[in-house]
Amino acid sequence: MFTGIIEALGTVKTIQTEGTNKHFEVESSISDQLKVDQSVAHNGVCLTVTKAEANRHWVTAIDETLKKTSIGSIKPGTYVNLERCMLNNGRFDGHIVQGHVDQVGICKSIKEEEGSWVFGFEYDASLGNVTVEKGSITINGISLTCFNSREGAFSVAIIPYTYEHTNMKEVKVGSIVNLEFDIVGKYVQRLLAKG
Repeated sequence: MFTGIIEALGTVKTIQTEGTNKHFEVESSISDQLKVDQSVAHNGVCLTVTKAEANRHWVTAIDETLKKTSIGSIKPGTYVNLERCMLNNGRFDGHIVQGHVDQVGICKSIKEEEGSWVFGFEYDASLGNVTVEKGSITINGISLTCFNSREGAFSVAIIPYTYEHTNMKEVKVGSIVNLEFDIVGKYVQRLLAKG
């Protein structure tokens, strides 16, 4: 389980294709603390560390992950948001994040507002995911709060710290991002649909 609080930015150094899988070599300030078999969220996608040394680690994404997330479009030099699993005695600063991306979204607008930024996103509502006003959303692994919530669209406000310490500064109008919708909302929606 994750919380959506980004620990570090990593840089993808190399990508190797093996069959339908892709192996990513990532350089980061936390790579030397990682161990093989450890789960780490990369832009919100939970991936298993297959090798770690000094300031680099390696993870593998399977075909299903590559098709359903933005991980498949990553190129060498891309920045990725990194978060290790939450410790069971840790502070719960974000919200419950599983590292299971529900779908991708597209950035439709960016507006600077005297030191902060408002990003507008759209997503395919036919897949059944929803946001609620002041509810939680995870974008590229970042725990954020929705507003202007409506069917297939929402906005988030980004403070300067988040802008500088995550890859939100790389997101442009037209960028594809990973979305994980609030787990509590997903269960409530499923229960109401059955009723």
